[in-house]
Amino acid sequence: MPMHSHNIMTLINPKNMAAIISSSNNSSVPRGGAGAGGGGVFFFSVFVPEVQMLELALAVTVFVTIHALRQGKKHGLAYWPVVGMLPSLILGLQKDMYEWISRVLCRMNGTFTFRGPWFTNLNCVVTSDPRNLEYLLKTRFSNFPKGEYFRSNVQDLLGDGIFSADNEMWQSQRKTASLEFHSAKFRNLTTNSLLELVHSRLLPVMEDSINQSTPLDLQDVLLRLTFDNVCMIAFGVDPGCLRPGLPEIPFAQAFEAATEATITRFVVPTFIWRSMKYFCLGTERALKQSLKKVDEFAEEVIRTRKKELALASDGTKQRSDLLTVFMGLRDEDGRPFSDKFLRDICVNFILAGRDTSSVALSWFFWLLNRKPEVEERILGEICGILNSREDGADTEKNQETLVFKPEEIKKMEYLQAALSEALRLYPSVPVDHKEVLEDDVFPDGTVLKKGTKVIYAIYAMGRMEALWGKDCREFKPERWLRDGRFMSESAYKFTAFNGGPRLCLGKDFAYYQMKFAAASILYRYHVKLVENHPVSPKMALTLYMKHGLKVTLSRRDLNNNE
Repeated sequence: MPMHSHNIMTLINPKNMAAIISSSNNSSVPRGGAGAGGGGVFFFSVFVPEVQMLELALAVTVFVTIHALRQGKKHGLAYWPVVGMLPSLILGLQKDMYEWISRVLCRMNGTFTFRGPWFTNLNCVVTSDPRNLEYLLKTRFSNFPKGEYFRSNVQDLLGDGIFSADNEMWQSQRKTASLEFHSAKFRNLTTNSLLELVHSRLLPVMEDSINQSTPLDLQDVLLRLTFDNVCMIAFGVDPGCLRPGLPEIPFAQAFEAATEATITRFVVPTFIWRSMKYFCLGTERALKQSLKKVDEFAEEVIRTRKKELALASDGTKQRSDLLTVFMGLRDEDGRPFSDKFLRDICVNFILAGRDTSSVALSWFFWLLNRKPEVEERILGEICGILNSREDGADTEKNQETLVFKPEEIKKMEYLQAALSEALRLYPSVPVDHKEVLEDDVFPDGTVLKKGTKVIYAIYAMGRMEALWGKDCREFKPERWLRDGRFMSESAYKFTAFNGGPRLCLGKDFAYYQMKFAAASILYRYHVKLVENHPVSPKMALTLYMKHGLKVTLSRRDLNNNE
């Protein structure tokens, strides 16, 4: 026991305390009279037990605190009786949750076990070790499904869609989506719809901001862009989010609120959020209200499409969107998929296509504000590619109307390096979840019992010196280049697009979408962050900026090399 704890225990020893009290009585209580003797007895019988209990409580508190802190050095976080590591988690939630996890993982060499309060299911293994990620995402993929805990937490929002499904249900959805994603018809649809959205809506909205001299929430604008885009290519529907005036779209707001409320379930004991859901309280009430609007949108899309298909003649041109493809499929019993299942398909692909690219672009533009030399190099690459056009077009005079060709976008390797670097530091999905099917052991020696929840912290991986060097927190696109060419990293070191059998199907399109939008903006505008605008991540399924990204725009004059 530490020295000061020993002293306290010595002090509260009854024999020592009696001697102290006796000495106190002899020196401070007058001799003689019944009052003197009675006072000593009263002092000893009433005050001494109170002192003993106080000192004992103090000694126990000191002992428990020291023990908890010692456990923190060994296990990463202070471990308290009954409540486990919950106090540390609560403190982490008050600030930046993802930075907090990153610091713990860096101290623990990439892996630690979080122990929640007794009799709760908050226990989990948290890792950012690439060896472990390759093991769970590829080598032993079948032993690490999403699991029942994850599915139950996201069931209300994502249902049985591709993000939460396992086994045959997941395989069926992925196979269907993969065939569609790799078809020439689908690729043409994605590039054409993106071109229309950027030039007919995104750039005019930016021009309005300049003409009215008003700041713009760039994150909101980009979310509108990607939402319209995913709805057009996945459902054949144009919701019209991105247009002058930026009208309020109830679905988009409800969807963001629903993802934020859903993530709360992962940081509170299950019995608590289930009780809140039953009594319709707090975040569960907000989730229920948000989901109502989400479901209304999805149901309207499905209902409209069914009417279109019912009225279509045999000679009608076949749609190539994902929803139509899934409507034409049958389940194992030969029956069409239910509207509920189609609703889950819609919501999952909105999450995949709306949030990820727009969030990544938001952090990309914020990072450019902190590193203007990167922006200059991107612009130099863009201009160099345009100057080599075979048609000899005067790109500077056509700055407003110029449209980038797909082959030009592919040549923008430094831009792709800069976007990858932004994703390394601020991955759109900051953490992901698996569950252990059978007892196993990670390559780093961590023992995994059946039913253990595994959190792999993608955000923290970008902040590991062991992986990226001492400059790991620096925005440095050059780390992705080899002899001037973009070179990707292992999916288990750079996990922004997941890895193994669940590798993101839309990875190539996401890069194309981000590069096309970023190049189209940077070629025309200076984008500057509004002074003193706070930027920090929001705790949600995707890495939104909590306060958006308020920027001011000004036109770029290439004739003056500005």
